[in-house]
Order: sequence, then C-alpha cells, then structure tokens
Amino acid sequence: MRVVLTTVNHADVKIDGKVVGAIKRGYLLLVGFTEGDDKAIVEKMVDKILALRVFPDEHGQINISLNDVNGDILSISQFTLYGDVRKGRRPSFTDVLRPHDAELLYDYFNLLIEQKHGSVSTGVFGADMKVTSENDGPFTLTLDSKELFPL
Repeated sequence: MRVVLTTVNHADVKIDGKVVGAIKRGYLLLVGFTEGDDKAIVEKMVDKILALRVFPDEHGQINISLNDVNGDILSISQFTLYGDVRKGRRPSFTDVLRPHDAELLYDYFNLLIEQKHGSVSTGVFGADMKVTSENDGPFTLTLDSKELFPL
C-alpha cells in the first residue's frame, strides 16, 4: 500500500464538473494498493497516518497532529502510485491490485479513518476525477507499507 500525504489549506475533487468531496485544512491522501495488501496493512497505515505530527506548532516546529489542528481528510484512490517506469516510456501497471480487491481495501481504509478520526471526504473509485488543492508548505510524504511494516 502506498499513500502520498500532502498537507493542504483546502482541496476538492470534481467528477463531471460537480464537487463530490471537499475539505479545508488537513490531508490530501492519494491511496494505492498492490498485491499482498490486506486489511492488516490498511489498519497499520491508518494508525500511522493519524498519529503523524506534520503541522507546525506556535514556534514553527513540525510537532502538531491532524487532530491538534482539527484537520480534514480528502482520500483519493490512485492506482498510478504503482506505475513502474523502469522500462520503456509508458508506465506498466502490473503491480497494481485488481480493481475489485483494491476498491474493497480503499473502502475499508476510508471506513477506518471515519471511525478513528471523524468524517472523511472521498472521490469515487475508478472515476475520472479532477483534484484541486492548495498545498500548505508544501509538505508532502510518501508512505509505503513495504518500507514501514516489513514482513
């Protein structure tokens, strides 16, 4: 599982020109899955994301969590996080989890965030989405379950 986390002042996602998800200050999460991902990995990743302290405190030190700033979350399904560009000029997506299985894990990911943090805004799995954001910092992290939680 890979998540690209960006702190934002605001973000939204549109489908066919209609806003389907929007947040104020918080996290924009791009979320992708690969073979071997399961609910246990999703649970660990959600706990990691919610525990991160990536917002500046009153002294400008990166020391404040999403909960501390009463932040929002916009979660966007992003299979292209597993695009392989080592060969040729067009990405290969052979490492991407099958859509049905990925959608189940994506739904579980969002459910856990909602249970542990509160509401979460989302796009629509598999849809052609237009995501707009104003990055805060910018501050962007890539979280990879194979690096964070090796077997």
